[in-house]
Amino acid sequence: MPSRKFADGEVVMGRWPGSVLYYEVQVTSYDDVAHLYTVKYKDGTELALKESDIRSQSSFKHRKSQSSSSSPSRRSNTRSRSRSRSPGRPAKGRRRSASQSREHKDDKKKTIQEASLALPVLLKPSENNTKRYNGEPETTEKNDTSCIILEQKLKPDLEIKRVLEQYSLRSRKDDKKKEEIYSEKKTFVAVKPVEKVPTKTKELEFGGRIGTFMLILFLPATVLYLLLMCKQDDPSLLNFPPLPALESLWEWRVFGIFLLWFFLQAVFYLLPIGKVVEGLPLSNGRKLEYRINGFYAFILTAAAIGVLLYFQFELHYLYDHFMQFAVSAAAFSLALSIYLYVRSLKAPEEELAPGGNSGYFIYDFFTGHELNPRIGSFDLKYFCELRPGLIGWVVINLAMLLAEMKIHNLSVPSLSMILVNSFQFLYVVDALWNEEAVLTTMDITHDGFGFMLAFGDLVWVPFVYSLQAFYLVGHPTTITWPVAAAITVLNCIGYYIFRSANSQKNNFRRNPADPKLANLKFIPTATGKGLLVTGWWGFVRHPNYLGDIIMALAWSLPCGFNHILPYFYVIYFICLLVHREARDEHHCKQKYGLAWERYCQRVPYRIFPYIY
Repeated sequence: MPSRKFADGEVVMGRWPGSVLYYEVQVTSYDDVAHLYTVKYKDGTELALKESDIRSQSSFKHRKSQSSSSSPSRRSNTRSRSRSRSPGRPAKGRRRSASQSREHKDDKKKTIQEASLALPVLLKPSENNTKRYNGEPETTEKNDTSCIILEQKLKPDLEIKRVLEQYSLRSRKDDKKKEEIYSEKKTFVAVKPVEKVPTKTKELEFGGRIGTFMLILFLPATVLYLLLMCKQDDPSLLNFPPLPALESLWEWRVFGIFLLWFFLQAVFYLLPIGKVVEGLPLSNGRKLEYRINGFYAFILTAAAIGVLLYFQFELHYLYDHFMQFAVSAAAFSLALSIYLYVRSLKAPEEELAPGGNSGYFIYDFFTGHELNPRIGSFDLKYFCELRPGLIGWVVINLAMLLAEMKIHNLSVPSLSMILVNSFQFLYVVDALWNEEAVLTTMDITHDGFGFMLAFGDLVWVPFVYSLQAFYLVGHPTTITWPVAAAITVLNCIGYYIFRSANSQKNNFRRNPADPKLANLKFIPTATGKGLLVTGWWGFVRHPNYLGDIIMALAWSLPCGFNHILPYFYVIYFICLLVHREARDEHHCKQKYGLAWERYCQRVPYRIFPYIY
């Protein structure tokens, strides 16, 4: 095993990823497995660097001393020459003026060289501008003409520089030394991004190993408890439901129907329809391709359901065996999680999730060890994120609507059931129509695919998010039209905030130079990305979460106020989003450093304006 070169606490020069610029950093730790140093820049940014990207400060001082235009030996030879004046030499006074002229030209040449080295950065606003990041004055307007003006000012000086270099009296040896010193700076514009390898996860979330182990047991128990409560005549919290017999929770026919549903959605996913887009760059710079056809899969599913109803298939079968379907989905998600963890043990280091590489079995099993597990071009995480669970949610709501009509002998569904189905139908259709936006979420870019996402996508979303519709079947609630109108307005407000905020974020991430976004201001960061400080993102830090919570409340209000059970979703969702916001805050502070602190000063409220 190679020994480490730099000690903890040592101040060295570290190269910024994606460039050849070196900055003063302090070594904080060293990973013996990945052979990476964790260094801290002066602005608080922490990055993992290879040993080849770190140099001692003395090496830079040594290089600087080599850049002298004349060596001591040359100066001594000049002093030892004869003082007699040859006929071709100018007068003494003229010699002094000529020397001063050369010094003046040298000074001017030096200034031009420094300016020319800075020019590529100034002429490319989209590149990583570390001067602005470190607190110097900056502009957030995209159509900035300062770069063009500077180029025009430097053009005559650059021409002088070219002439001076052509007729330089310096020796070729000195020119070669200077060329070696600046060779990296001259080529930094075309340099390839540094390949970053994920390091071991040091900061454990969700309560660490004990917390994740408890969640693996607690999440299925919570789903079982909620569904049993909805079946009771009095679903109050103090009225704990009796535990059912184990044999009543499992039926192979139900499990077969669930498998048929899962693989039907997989077939729709593989159909060569819809556009293919690239995701965000991974840690190694590679971009994965994704086929965007979720909305087409939804249309094909709706057609298949229509055919079943035409042939008088009783869709309320889902309601009658709802508990068994939930248990089947939980068993399948557990089996899928085991498969995902086993295959991740053979995955390359650069394909592991940054948050699920702790080395602890339980923690990595829960959070997901591999970031983007694929079977060929079939992306398992991306498929489960929107297809079986989200589309299944709408199918379950429809089954509850039909069950309500059959059980209560209604010719039309109740107004409460119509509102719940309509609101949640709109939410699912919006997610599938804007499917490409999911590629920028934390689930895709940061979290691995393990039990947390597998259980959440296949069990929690379809069987807990449909809790209001399931509740209304056994506990019908009557609401008036004015109340229904008020709830509809509330849902529309939440949806507008949610969709417009997400659209602003996704469009800005995809193409910050889009003329349609010219009115948006942002804080530049050292990563090359910008933090929006206008629009919804200048109102609160997570306006999409605010819209989500408002919609969740609107989904629960049609159930009335007799019991708190239908409000479990909005209570859970607030806790979920507050926790996720804390995770976002931690990751962004590490990623953006000083720029994130400036953003928090500019936008002080996290989710709820003037409250939190």
